[in-house]
Amino acid sequence: MTKKLRSQSWFGRTGRDGFIYRSWVKNRGVPHDQFDGRPVIGICNTFSELTPCNSHFRTLAEHVKMGVLDAGGFPLEFPVMSLGETLLRPTAMMFRNLASMDVEESIRANPIDGVVLLFGCDKTTPALLMGAASCDLPAIGVSGGPMLSGRFRGGELGSGTGVWQMSEEVRAGRMSEADFFEAESCMHRSHGHCMTMGTASTMACMVEALGIGLPGNAAIPAVDARRNVLARMAGRRAVALVRDDVAMSRILTRAAFENAIRALAAIGGSTNAVIHLLALAGRIGVPLELADFDRIGAGLPCLVDLQPSGTHLMEDFHHAGGLPAVLRELGRAGALHADALTVNGQTIWENVKDAPCWNRAVIRAFDRPFKPAAGIAVLRGNLAPDGAVIKPSAATPSLLVHRGRAVVFEDIEDFHRRIDDEALDVDETCVMVLKNCGPKGYPGMAECGNMPLPPKVLRKGITDMVRVSDARMSGTAYGTVVLHCAPEAAAGGPLAVVRDGDVIELDVAARRLHLAVSDAELARRRAGWAGPPRHPGRGYYKLYVDHVLQAHQGADLDFLVGGSGAAVPKDNH
Repeated sequence: MTKKLRSQSWFGRTGRDGFIYRSWVKNRGVPHDQFDGRPVIGICNTFSELTPCNSHFRTLAEHVKMGVLDAGGFPLEFPVMSLGETLLRPTAMMFRNLASMDVEESIRANPIDGVVLLFGCDKTTPALLMGAASCDLPAIGVSGGPMLSGRFRGGELGSGTGVWQMSEEVRAGRMSEADFFEAESCMHRSHGHCMTMGTASTMACMVEALGIGLPGNAAIPAVDARRNVLARMAGRRAVALVRDDVAMSRILTRAAFENAIRALAAIGGSTNAVIHLLALAGRIGVPLELADFDRIGAGLPCLVDLQPSGTHLMEDFHHAGGLPAVLRELGRAGALHADALTVNGQTIWENVKDAPCWNRAVIRAFDRPFKPAAGIAVLRGNLAPDGAVIKPSAATPSLLVHRGRAVVFEDIEDFHRRIDDEALDVDETCVMVLKNCGPKGYPGMAECGNMPLPPKVLRKGITDMVRVSDARMSGTAYGTVVLHCAPEAAAGGPLAVVRDGDVIELDVAARRLHLAVSDAELARRRAGWAGPPRHPGRGYYKLYVDHVLQAHQGADLDFLVGGSGAAVPKDNH
């Protein structure tokens, strides 16, 4: 290693300033030789008891520390804002960019040469990756791992997915409240994030497919001892990345993002990954746009039979071979950039070329897929000029071409007020439309796009309808749901002027989302549109609403796009 370590600008100094930097760190028993020029590895920890998915991260961090020490590094753990999708209001997505700022400034302002990123719950993964990418130091990601499979009355119960299913059963009168409550403790039985292929599991797969995490990162259960081994090996590897001067930009290349998009299709992953990958690419300076997800991934098959698109859960996925088995199928089909570098120093193909598959019911072969052409589809038309997305693998095939009358909800409060009203003029042929739930409109772009169906429709035995919004939906959700309409309603997009009774045409194969209203009528409506009332806001709320980009741009803050590097800040002494 010939490059001078960043940390030596703090710990390698003589005189008064060196005394200050070293002496205060020594107050917890650190010997002087820890400052002798060995790499300082920051352990970026999103532990919080308010983020249940990440509640085991104190233990995980200790294993990372042991790995750093094994390799002759100096580990220093630091906390950053933790984002728990289950408890945080108005939505964890509102704070993804804030957490990324926390990560970026914590890394840049401190004597850190490389960083291990500990993430689990949905938004912690992109937040930490985005923040670290803006500094472009050597980095490695460690996901917290999925929970053990849920078990309820002899069957498997998937986190999130089971909630949506059972809540509809309750609303339809087919399941009692008592049974619903009993399922609560049966669904979440251990530490870890959602064990369906929701956003947390999807993003853990993206970490592995991008090459920024070690092989096996995505699927090892949180409480499996092998998760701790992976954390320890990541600590060791972080030291090697610093010594070899392998910055994140060496790993997060265009080829890596294309591999991730293809993996996203093959696992039947969450639509939320689209926004997060776009934002991450913007931070590291890789050209990536919404159309790439359609061009690169939409024609690929879904190989993984996991909820919400299928049957099984992440524990089954792990035992079947995990993401390496999926990547091997893609590579053998020529759908992988085999020479993309990964953090373990090998190419992605060297990592997976011999990966076994132990259960073809869970991970299918490329030529015998679970679902064909199931990648994220990007729709366009006069209702979404800048694009919208749908997840075909989670949709009802018969609804992928549909024409129906719009039933419009102006915002989420309007939806909650009226959806259970027996007088609501709606049937299963209608298209439910939700406005003002995008990045600016909610604000934060909450996961409310998978609108619950009206009870009078549910009682007919109907389980799906076409739904259109500028919102997101949980990666654990399912249905024929068109999301991320851009521009959003609150920014004056066409969605803002949709009215009850308008006819909406959806044709996923043709990538078309059309409002059957003339251009002249749309122009007339826009001229009379005043926009939703703006909350006066303060602090981060105001900063977010004033600067957030649209969904097709990754919903990052405009002034955060691109990176500033990791130049050592000015001394304050």
